Amino acid sequence: MDVLELVESIDASEASVANLFGGEGRKAGDAVKRVKEHKKKLVVAGRFLQEVYSGERPMYHLKEAMSTSDFPTLFADILDRQTLGFYKEIPPVWQAFIGRTVVPDFRPVRRTALDGAEQALPEVDELEEYPEGKVQPTEDEFHVRKYGRRLDLSWEAWINDDLDRFRSFPERLARAARRSEMKLATELYIGPKGPHEELYDAKYGNIVTKNPPLSLEGLQTALTTLNEAVDEDGEPIAIDMVTLVVPPALEVIAENILNATQILMTTEGGSEGQRLEARNWMSNRFNLVVDPYLPHIAGENGNTSWFLFASPNTGRPALQMGFLRGYETPGLYERIPNQRRVGGGGGEVVESFEDDSRAWKVRHVAGGARLVNTGGTKATVASNGTGK
Repeated sequence: MDVLELVESIDASEASVANLFGGEGRKAGDAVKRVKEHKKKLVVAGRFLQEVYSGERPMYHLKEAMSTSDFPTLFADILDRQTLGFYKEIPPVWQAFIGRTVVPDFRPVRRTALDGAEQALPEVDELEEYPEGKVQPTEDEFHVRKYGRRLDLSWEAWINDDLDRFRSFPERLARAARRSEMKLATELYIGPKGPHEELYDAKYGNIVTKNPPLSLEGLQTALTTLNEAVDEDGEPIAIDMVTLVVPPALEVIAENILNATQILMTTEGGSEGQRLEARNWMSNRFNLVVDPYLPHIAGENGNTSWFLFASPNTGRPALQMGFLRGYETPGLYERIPNQRRVGGGGGEVVESFEDDSRAWKVRHVAGGARLVNTGGTKATVASNGTGK
């Protein structure tokens, strides 16, 4: 029972019917004392019940205790009072396909690239002048921002918290920061109507032809489109591992495609009805990421859109997330009390002088960029899944 952990100083030998209820009602005391006494009685009652259930005490001891005035109340607290846990947190997924960097301050930072003079060399005849190559610089810019939240709690609420529910405040704020980071990353590549128009456009050639729904054929078309990308000199770009990003609605389809044991297809150029059975090579080429924020950000096509990203380690990632140096992870803070008790005694003072409140704060600094100008559009393709 969780209640047994509330007060470690209570010894199991105190769990007797007499000790449970001796002296009850003789002193009223203040609110703090009543709460502490109630906690102690809960612990003793909990151990008493454990001893009955384990056979260390006869069942008639429980019957005797239930006839007393306040044991039924304690018994109900032990059985029925509990703080429910957190919803299971979805781990961040963006690191699999978005580049990560650290910036020195809040000023705009630039990501530059230099393209050109990398195409295959032309032949040079005897005494002929070498042809001059051309290079062209490009640049993307972004900056980090500050995100945060504060939670305040009254002294009365803290005193009355016999289940320690409010001790979860710092953890709640930390979870909010991690979720904010994940949502910020998702907003880089999807907009209100599907694949973000700043990153995916017909002029970049990174929209899968006819926006097919997620299927084996659609994935083949998308991978072909990604592999057909060339650099500024018209040279092919090497792409190794690819990450497939889907919303939860497409998870089953994606899993079935990538984990199928065989692929059956009709051979081209063969006799009519001829089929080819091949081992599913896609499981070794694709990583699968399910992003639950996709349908929450995209009001249209959020459940049908899907994306392919080349590994961000290729040198030209499609997207980049940035964090402030020295503050790369969320910072949790508790307000320092601005009062002290005159005369001492009574335990540590942690409340505000003005209103007896306590407060916690979380701060997270992050930012993101679509690396459109520096070639990020060549590292990703997308389909809104509508077939149009």
